[in-house]
Amino acid sequence: MEITGKIKLIGQVETFDSGFTKRQLVVTTAEQYPQDLAMDFIKDKTSLLDSFQPGQDVTVAINLRGNEYNGKYFVNLNGWRISAAQTAAPASAPVQASAAQTAAPAPVIPAAEQADDLPF
Repeated sequence: MEITGKIKLIGQVETFDSGFTKRQLVVTTAEQYPQDLAMDFIKDKTSLLDSFQPGQDVTVAINLRGNEYNGKYFVNLNGWRISAAQTAAPASAPVQASAAQTAAPAPVIPAAEQADDLPF
């Protein structure tokens, strides 16, 4: 799955006694009702966030993970890839005409000369 939005927060790397490391990323989606989605980058993936800053538009590839603990169920979003989101071309950029727009217009055939090829 992929999530596209603006980075709201990049957390610090957390290291646990077991040697496990994780880093939290919060992305605000660009929907009618924006959502702040927190996801974790774990182990060697924590370094992927080093080149990004809050406020930057990104696309994040995630995996959904679920587990049960003491009769309660939890869902986690684990990020595994992040890239700068593709931006639209600036409005001031010149637009080139497509081949269809530059081709000669189709000839107009009078209604009397059009063949009636309907089967009924």
